[in-house]
Amino acid sequence: MAITRYEPWGLLSQLQKELERGAAEGSTATAEWAPAVDIKEEKDRFVIHADIPGVKPEDIDISMENGVLTIKGEKKTEAETEKDGYKRVERTYGSFYRRFSLPDTANPDAISAVSKHGVLELTIPKKEHVQPKKISVSSAE
Repeated sequence: MAITRYEPWGLLSQLQKELERGAAEGSTATAEWAPAVDIKEEKDRFVIHADIPGVKPEDIDISMENGVLTIKGEKKTEAETEKDGYKRVERTYGSFYRRFSLPDTANPDAISAVSKHGVLELTIPKKEHVQPKKISVSSAE
């Protein structure tokens, strides 16, 4: 009978080593913040709402590759106030990065995006051939 040593933290150590290796290879993406998103599935489409206040539409990059939808961009805002002998400047900068795996039913060729009042709405239609078809049952009597 072989004796096996039990190491309760072994899996965590292994995970940490893999994360460090991935970061060294540059395969992980970093971002200062991640926008909150709502994802819902409707009968004929998927809809993603991402909260990105203060981000201009031209600063948003959306791409689709190998079934993965990527939303990334950068927030650059500056507010300046001059009043009664003082000047205040507030700057907010930061990049964001979100990735979503889309199901096979999604149609990547018809994705649309609209930014309105700080909310990005992505509409991902479903492929036509995967729409559920209603089959009626008739009586054989």
